Amino acid sequence: MKLMLTTMFGIAIAGLLAVSMSASAQKPATAAVYPSKSIRMIVPFAPGGGTDIIARLVAQDLSQAWGQSVVVDNRGGGGGTVGTNLAAKSIPDGYTMVLCSLGVSYAPALYSKLPYDTEKDLLPISMVATQPFVYVVIPAVGVNSMQELIALAKAKPGEIRYGTGGSGGASHLGTELLRMMTGIDLVHVPYKGTGPALTAMLGGEIHMQLIGISSVVPHMKSGRMRALAVSGARRSAAAPEVPTVAESGIPGYEFDVWYGMLFPAGTPRAIVGKANAEINRVLKSPALAQRFAAVGLEPAGNTPEAFAKTIRSEIVKWRKVVQAAKIRVE
Repeated sequence: MKLMLTTMFGIAIAGLLAVSMSASAQKPATAAVYPSKSIRMIVPFAPGGGTDIIARLVAQDLSQAWGQSVVVDNRGGGGGTVGTNLAAKSIPDGYTMVLCSLGVSYAPALYSKLPYDTEKDLLPISMVATQPFVYVVIPAVGVNSMQELIALAKAKPGEIRYGTGGSGGASHLGTELLRMMTGIDLVHVPYKGTGPALTAMLGGEIHMQLIGISSVVPHMKSGRMRALAVSGARRSAAAPEVPTVAESGIPGYEFDVWYGMLFPAGTPRAIVGKANAEINRVLKSPALAQRFAAVGLEPAGNTPEAFAKTIRSEIVKWRKVVQAAKIRVE
């Protein structure tokens, strides 16, 4: 009987040890050994776009720095919401991150049935890059500055057509912000992508556009398009002679297109801190800065707290614009 009890006790202890070891193996990685396996970087858009290009450039440098593969996983659809939702619902162990664009901050206002809560289900790591945008017009419009454009639009309400790559996109919201702040009446002409919108503008179908500056620098130099102002808080290195919208007499206007990395909410803070430090380190690389510049991007690292603050303020800002312009994407 005593032998039987001893044996049963031993089996029980062994079982408890096995469960304990199994549980330990399933715990999220600690910052000390992170990363100990490959990392999935979700891009919520199809291959070839701006977000995808940034992801692959950063993933390459992070893979080298960490000695672990950072694998880009394109999950497009729903204007970026499908892939973002996948990331938000992933295990928060530091091995799934998502590279989002400015759209993550205006999606809550655009989509009535967003399957995730941007602020509650995602944890900011760092901003990664910004992309300067510029207001351009065709010469036939006959204006040389933002003030002249606004004066013309007020004199001829509903006659100036602006094109975008689609309803609810960054250019659409940025131009609606301008319209709200100046009181001008413009006609929105959405196209199926930035390329078709650019072609339409060169053909004279539309008069103006808010677009990534790298896409139009050749047309600015050739005289086929005229740059009026860059939309961000500061001038662009790609065209330093072009003033900002705020400098052009519209104080407070700021439209920065940014890209940033996020984890699922619940990811250990120590891992967030380690990922943030490494991302910011690779963003300081002159080689990466050159590769960014070649595609019209500027490195833009910051802290998780600063990035979270940006997202919160942008959510409030774009909700007002979306509601005022009555923009809805189902």
